[in-house]
Amino acid sequence: MAGAGWVYLKLDRNIGTFGADGIARDRPGRGSSKGQNILVLGSDARTSGNTALGGGSKDDTGRSDTAFLLHIYADRRHAVAVSIPRDTLVDIPPCRLPDGSWTRTRRNTMFNEAYSVGQTPEGNPACTQNTVEKLTGLRVDHTIVVDFKGFSRLTDVVGGVPVCLPQDVYQKDLDPGRATRGKRLLRKGRQTVAGRKALDYVRIRHGIGDGSDIGRIKRQQAFVASLITKVKSNGLTPAQLLPLADAATKSVTVDPGLGTARRLISFAMTLKDIDLPDIRFVTVPWRYEGQRVGLIQPDADTLWRAIKDDRTIDGKDAGGEGAGSKDAGGEGGRRRKGTQSPSGGTGDASETPVPPSVKDGSRSADDDLCSGLSYG
Repeated sequence: MAGAGWVYLKLDRNIGTFGADGIARDRPGRGSSKGQNILVLGSDARTSGNTALGGGSKDDTGRSDTAFLLHIYADRRHAVAVSIPRDTLVDIPPCRLPDGSWTRTRRNTMFNEAYSVGQTPEGNPACTQNTVEKLTGLRVDHTIVVDFKGFSRLTDVVGGVPVCLPQDVYQKDLDPGRATRGKRLLRKGRQTVAGRKALDYVRIRHGIGDGSDIGRIKRQQAFVASLITKVKSNGLTPAQLLPLADAATKSVTVDPGLGTARRLISFAMTLKDIDLPDIRFVTVPWRYEGQRVGLIQPDADTLWRAIKDDRTIDGKDAGGEGAGSKDAGGEGGRRRKGTQSPSGGTGDASETPVPPSVKDGSRSADDDLCSGLSYG
């Protein structure tokens, strides 16, 4: 026990946390759900050795490259990850600046700009959390930021992650400014990637699929699904998770409530009893608005309300004891009346079906890697 305690203490010293003083005070309530909402952000930063892996832009301002909200339902047997495109037009609420002052609300602004508020190299995860809470009406219990270096380490520790590509990928596909095609980075078909190759897989946007950020999101969802499958196949026990925690703690930034190795491992253990078909990946309902992305309403608010009501993508009640097997019209669906949506409406959980477009576009963690290659 003493040895394990020393390991945890050692890992605790590696974990970076962001200040709670930047989290908004007028936050959504938790409601009656006992589920958890975890905001996961991929940081495109130049700090701490990330530049060598392709991190950052022409300045030193931290940027968010990926964002999804993971909801672990109250029954602890279902989970859904909702991706939010970085070009989505949203309202960014007041956020704290490095000097302690607060910004004013910014209307109709790209979602990923929230992370850059304050123009600091480490970014502003608290501002992104505030923006997600304002957008969804859901209370974010924890926020985790993973940088390029941390992502690379995680894929190495698990022994690589299986992926599938519709075609060969070259350097020019990752860097369209190149004059020549360059060398091949990834080959067509099924393969296992780790380290820099795994990073190339999730970052590539041009020269593959439709070249859009939405296409890249689908590929990132497929990758995270495959990563979860690999971790679960290795075994979700504290002993198996310690090497992952060691890699993660060196390159993650979390909110203060998740700032110890024990808490990180405890969070990972919440996935232990969730079967792969019950871990779903979706994208918030969207449409193009010029070069940007707009939310489709009321579909987006309906999705957030369904999550708040612990309604799964398949319309099941996953609200806890006795739930998880009832469809929307069944006994398990008749609970928590009067739940408020982000847009201010009310409704019964049994009246909160997930929009068909969301269900049809979802994938589960056990989907075949090469099926349709719609995420290519």
